Amino acid sequence: MTSRSVVPREARPVREDWRHLAAAAAEPPRFAAEMVTGLPDPVRRWLTHAIPQGTPLWRAVVLSMRGEIRLGRWRPFTACQVLAPPAGYIWAATARLLGLPVTGYDRLSSGTGQMRWRLLGMIPVVTAEGPDVTRSAAGRLAGEITLVPTAFRWVAWTAGPRDGTAVATCRIGDNTESAELLIDPAGRLREVVVNRWGNPGGEPYGRYPFGVSVEAESAFGGITIPSHFRAGWWWGTSRQEAGEFFRAGITGAIFS
Repeated sequence: MTSRSVVPREARPVREDWRHLAAAAAEPPRFAAEMVTGLPDPVRRWLTHAIPQGTPLWRAVVLSMRGEIRLGRWRPFTACQVLAPPAGYIWAATARLLGLPVTGYDRLSSGTGQMRWRLLGMIPVVTAEGPDVTRSAAGRLAGEITLVPTAFRWVAWTAGPRDGTAVATCRIGDNTESAELLIDPAGRLREVVVNRWGNPGGEPYGRYPFGVSVEAESAFGGITIPSHFRAGWWWGTSRQEAGEFFRAGITGAIFS
């Protein structure tokens, strides 16, 4: 498992942002069931399932993962991510294109979003930043709050439009984002859907349905989070299969 204090090689250009996001919380309060009184039923089920009584309410997590990402075809990757809502995230990874390593990161940190990917560490493959990238990154962060359930108190929770759902609404920089969580009767998270800003498939920038299907969960440090999931654009539409581009398994998590 990667230490939260170690900056991955792929993220060294933004090492100070990484360290800021991963910094440990100072004496966080501890979880008690009465903290979720008054929240929608699905949220209460999820949080009491995911967080044991007395657990520190950590603000951040460093995740290690592996999986497949679709770059023309499905290609394997390994990655490490620091996630600290609402401040941001950095996802640093290595994939392979024609047998050659593509390394880099996606991030939302210091108030801006960016994608920076290099073939062999030198040749630019993807470089993108600006308001549209930042806005899309904010939508991604809203969907990933489920990976840090102990940070639930910065979110406004309301009942969802479907049975078993709740909506998390949050302010991320200049953007207000919402994520719809589907939670089963046992409190297990099943799906997250975000009306996310982006340009999937070269479409004009706008809001498009983006979703995550949770296929398994695991406990890390006693906290239960999604451990196998798949994600993509056009969620819930006839284009969902074509829009899926990410499949991952979490192999480690360190909360701070």
